[in-house]
Amino acid sequence: MPETDTEIDVAVDDVRWEAALPDLEALVIRAVEAGIAAAPERPAGALEVSVLLADDATVQDLNRTWREKDKPTNVLSFPAAPQPRHAGVATPLGDVVLAYDTVLRESTEQSKPFRDHLAHLLVHGTLHLLGQDHETGEAEADAMEALEIAALAGLGVPNPYAEEPEPL
Repeated sequence: MPETDTEIDVAVDDVRWEAALPDLEALVIRAVEAGIAAAPERPAGALEVSVLLADDATVQDLNRTWREKDKPTNVLSFPAAPQPRHAGVATPLGDVVLAYDTVLRESTEQSKPFRDHLAHLLVHGTLHLLGQDHETGEAEADAMEALEIAALAGLGVPNPYAEEPEPL
């Protein structure tokens, strides 16, 4: 996958992330870049994305404050307001925030490797920053899933939407 001219700021607010994934920052950067590369319309020029790796309490607080949903969720995306472009300055795309407890629980419940589930949610969140949506209709959801599947394939992550075969 080609490298992008994207600045990706990774903040770890919960040390369990680093304990679970020694190559955490590299994984985050690769997944965000894959999400940007998969988007049908990538803004020109340098971009900036901030990623916060937090816990359920932090994400629940953000979810309550900004979405009026008083519960944790796996990933939140906060697109930046449109801004004028300036030569030599990265344009902020926005922030992606993930909840350790929820991501770990989901990966266990879905029998998916933690790192693969994290990569999926990072791609998903990044696509939201780029205007992709899955809540406006089935066609939009299918299109976003296809972008996610393609981005994840480039990372060596299996299709997260594939149904598990029935046991014999």
